[in-house]
Order: sequence, then C-alpha cells, then structure tokens
Amino acid sequence: MNTIITAAALNLVAILILCGMYVTRHRRRDLVVSYIIINVGVFAVTVALANADATSAGMGMGLFGVLSIIRLRSTELDQREVAYYFAALALGLLMGIGLEPIGLAIGLSALLLAIMFVVDHSKLMTTLRSQTIIVDRAISDEEELKAYLSTQLGYSIENATIAELDLINDKTIANIRYTVGDSKKTLPATTGSLTSVR
Repeated sequence: MNTIITAAALNLVAILILCGMYVTRHRRRDLVVSYIIINVGVFAVTVALANADATSAGMGMGLFGVLSIIRLRSTELDQREVAYYFAALALGLLMGIGLEPIGLAIGLSALLLAIMFVVDHSKLMTTLRSQTIIVDRAISDEEELKAYLSTQLGYSIENATIAELDLINDKTIANIRYTVGDSKKTLPATTGSLTSVR
C-alpha cells in the first residue's frame, strides 16, 4: 500500500512537471486538464490491473483496451500536443506498473521528462509555428494563398494547406506553417486556433 501511495505521489509530481513545461512553452492551459486526467486514469487502471490476479497477457490486453479508447484527432491537435499526450500516458504506465526497484520507474520517468525538455526546446525547434487561419477571400491556389498571407502578415509562410474553400461567402480556411520574423503583426501564440485575416 505504501508503495502505491509513493508511486501515486511521484506520478503526480512527474505529470505536473510535464504540464508546467507544456504551459510555459505553448501557452495552452485547456489541454492541461486532459493531460492530467489521462495520466491519472492510466496510472489508476495500471495499478488495478497490476494488483489483480491477472496474467501478464491479461494485463496487456486490459491496458490495450484502455489505450484503444483514447482517440487523438489530428485535425485538432498539433503533433507536439500528441507527443505530450503520449508522454502523459507513458508516465502513468511507468509509475503504475510497479517496477522494482521504484528507482527504475523514477529514472525512466526522469529520462522521458528530460527528453521532452530537450526536443521541445525553442532553440532546437526554431521559430516555426502552425496556425489555422480564416481569410476573407476565396483563394484556391496554395501558392497564391502563401503569397497573399505573407504580404498580409509580414511572415514567411512555409506551407499553406487549404482546409475549406467557400466560394459563396468568399472565404478560405487554411492551415499554415510560418516563420516568426520581426513583423509588427503578431498571431496568437496558441497553436491551432482560428485567426481571421482581412
């Protein structure tokens, strides 16, 4: 029982570190609740399965069932956010599975957090950002859209993918990847939100 309480406390510390890292870098507080709930939920289910009289195969199938119900929508989540989801899952599994000695679980969790800290560092990942934008013109050509947005925003648009083209209302919704420059115009730091461009 004491081991489970210790593991739960360590898991809570680990997920709070991960969430702190995410909020500091990406300024999206709305996903923090999801990360914590997924982490704690996976931890609880893993502890329950590990302490039940189940075979390794049964435990594996149980965990597979739990993880299979979690759906990550690529249209709503940036790849970095998906990476944070999997890190939250992995931390819950590592702490809940009951590795002996517990120092092994602590070491692996610390390694995972250190890797996330390094690979998601702004110095390593440059200033390339992604955004979903609403343009008040119907532009069907992606190169023309890139040129138009570069002029309007003052950023170097690396990629523009048209998500929706509305010829009736003269509107384009596009997913863009852009490099932050010295422009006075700024887009919200939140990745994936809608921004209107006129």
